[in-house]
Amino acid sequence: MKEQKIAVIGFGMWGKNIVRNFYNLEVLDVVCDLDDNSLQTVREQFPGVKTTKDFHDIINDETITGVAVVTPSHTHFKMVKAMLEAGKNVYVEKPISTVAEEAKILTEMAEDKGLILMVGHLLLYHPAVNRLKMLIAEGALGELVYAQSDRLNVNYHKNDRSVMWDLAPHDVSMIAYATGKNPVKVISAVGCSSDKNDIMDITHIGIEFEGGMVAHISDSWITPQKHVNLLIRGTKATAIFDDTLPENKLRVYDNFIPANTQDFPLDYLEIEPLKLECQHFVNCCASGQKARSDGENGYTVVSILEEAERIMLGAKVEQLNKKDFALSRMKV
Repeated sequence: MKEQKIAVIGFGMWGKNIVRNFYNLEVLDVVCDLDDNSLQTVREQFPGVKTTKDFHDIINDETITGVAVVTPSHTHFKMVKAMLEAGKNVYVEKPISTVAEEAKILTEMAEDKGLILMVGHLLLYHPAVNRLKMLIAEGALGELVYAQSDRLNVNYHKNDRSVMWDLAPHDVSMIAYATGKNPVKVISAVGCSSDKNDIMDITHIGIEFEGGMVAHISDSWITPQKHVNLLIRGTKATAIFDDTLPENKLRVYDNFIPANTQDFPLDYLEIEPLKLECQHFVNCCASGQKARSDGENGYTVVSILEEAERIMLGAKVEQLNKKDFALSRMKV
């Protein structure tokens, strides 16, 4: 099996975790970042790892087999495209892009070149989510009818286009993966900004999935008390995955027995999801196996979120038009 050498582009808040995991897997070769202090930290904390401020050094290094792109989402398309053109396997943080057509281009490019393109949909690698997927596949919940995912927290660095693009990729990809049902269409989408600007920090999306299952997704950057919860309801039972709990994150409740009289926590392996995700990328690079969260998976998620954003922005324009009309009536 060919030795894998991984480069990481971006040593920000999340990039540090990516670097740590690839280093512990003994495949990290070089880290690229524009900040001198960040590169100095890399050299101090990860002995033997090379650093550079120029991503072309990675492109021109034929020994590098895989690249992790952990940069702001608006840079993903350009950076991933450059790496694929250079013949590198690519892991890119979610979302793969904020434009569905760009996600499609990258997916087709990777397929044409026979390269791995993997999106950082982290929860597809969470042991509790995989235990839930097995439970659903066994029919333990019955026919699936409803899903609800709430991902609420505080973010003081609102540097994405909206909270939806930051957090909802996790929700959409996780629900689709766990249930085995692809999203079909957006049935509702609203968002607002607590700062009264163009960056929505609260969003609510309703999505219809295959088989008629409906899912509601709520994301927030302004909730002081962290809340990360997934509910999947079937005709027999309801599963709840609470990722804020230190243990027993996954529980199942019989629909026909009062919840306060039952307690069915499910066992699963306690392994850091990011470690499993990084290991999966390395394995895919070595074997050529398609990634669990591949480009097609990323494209599906972006297509749904792009549709949701169109609905949100359309509703916002309509609301402004109604406000202007009301003001004009008052002046008459």
